[in-house]
Amino acid sequence: MLRGSMRLLLEEIRLMEARIQQLELDLVELAQQSPACQVLQSVPGIGLLTSTAMVAAVGDPRSFDSGRRYASFLGLTPREFSSGGHRYLGRISKRGDRYIRMLLTHGARSVLRAATVARRCGRQLDRLRNWALAVQARTNHNKATCALANKLARIAWAVWVKHEKYQTEPAFTAQPGA
Repeated sequence: MLRGSMRLLLEEIRLMEARIQQLELDLVELAQQSPACQVLQSVPGIGLLTSTAMVAAVGDPRSFDSGRRYASFLGLTPREFSSGGHRYLGRISKRGDRYIRMLLTHGARSVLRAATVARRCGRQLDRLRNWALAVQARTNHNKATCALANKLARIAWAVWVKHEKYQTEPAFTAQPGA
């Protein structure tokens, strides 16, 4: 009695998978034609979905004065409670594009996880990944993820405005005798 219903559900799932696959192919083709998407995908943690969503949501990155304004537009900067000479930073504002913020947060989690695995294997890390692991060691995983997502948004804005691919910088190592 259930076999007929299950076959219909299975067929519906297959059709949805085929539609999703076709949409992904369309996105890949769109990203290959867009220089902005190609530049954005050079940033660690930013892939096909994030780059196309950023380009679709913003259009021209020069509408923001700085990377901080762009990160603020996405809701990734801390709320500020400042008075006089004292500056107090709170949690992230979450006032912005929820979808892109979620994509950047997932990308930051993936960069942190890959950096943790690479460090355990004894591989050399670049400055961004070293910085992220240092933040994670000082605070907790979630705060480090938000801080890295903020930094990724700022980096994405910079490479997008300059039209230059992201260059990984090796971690600074002290020279002997220096």
